[in-house]
Amino acid sequence: MDLAEIESLIESNIPDATATVTQPRGMDDEDHLAATVVSPAFEGKSLLDQHEMVYDALGDRMTDDIHALELKTYTPEEA
Repeated sequence: MDLAEIESLIESNIPDATATVTQPRGMDDEDHLAATVVSPAFEGKSLLDQHEMVYDALGDRMTDDIHALELKTYTPEEA
């Protein structure tokens, strides 16, 4: 799985987002990912809503390619 492609999906579907995606368990565990996403679109949204925005941006990848996603979301002011 191409991490840059996952970052691009997030960034293209969440306004002004910057995403960093890693494999925290190493290359041997490709379907467990960690993502940090910063976007002004998260302003005023609950943590649950922010995470749903990321899951929606990933679409079918969340069910087909990604087994687990450790997710951190921030507004630019929080980051």
